[in-house]
Amino acid sequence: MAVLMASVERTTTATTTTGIVAYLTIFVLAAFVGIEVVSKVPSILHTPLMSGSNAIHGIVLVGALTIMGEAHGAAQVTLGFLAVFLATLNVVGGFVVTDRMLEMFKARPGDRTKAVAAGADGGGGSDGRRSDGAGGGSGASGDGSGA
Repeated sequence: MAVLMASVERTTTATTTTGIVAYLTIFVLAAFVGIEVVSKVPSILHTPLMSGSNAIHGIVLVGALTIMGEAHGAAQVTLGFLAVFLATLNVVGGFVVTDRMLEMFKARPGDRTKAVAAGADGGGGSDGRRSDGAGGGSGASGDGSGA
């Protein structure tokens, strides 16, 4: 009987160790694939992908709240609270980063004033000529000779 119990313990331990190694292998491979995929994303697509990621993290937050609602015991409640806290932190941080990225695409008030001022002088450069050659200076060449 003791031999049978020892055999069962060795089998259970070996299976558990093999399972952990398999899970760690999958985790490491997923990390490498994630790094490769994210590094290939162009900058212009980063903001829309970040917004989609925020939606996924919102679902994670709902799942963490659901699990915490079913928790019994101090350890489960503590882990549930930690899951809710980290998921909330992830969602809020994602929205802050997305908002900062969208701010980069907005025109600054100073830039708009410069664009209006450039259009007010005929759209030309410092010599008074327009870029389309339609005047702004004394003559076609802009040197005052009229030729």
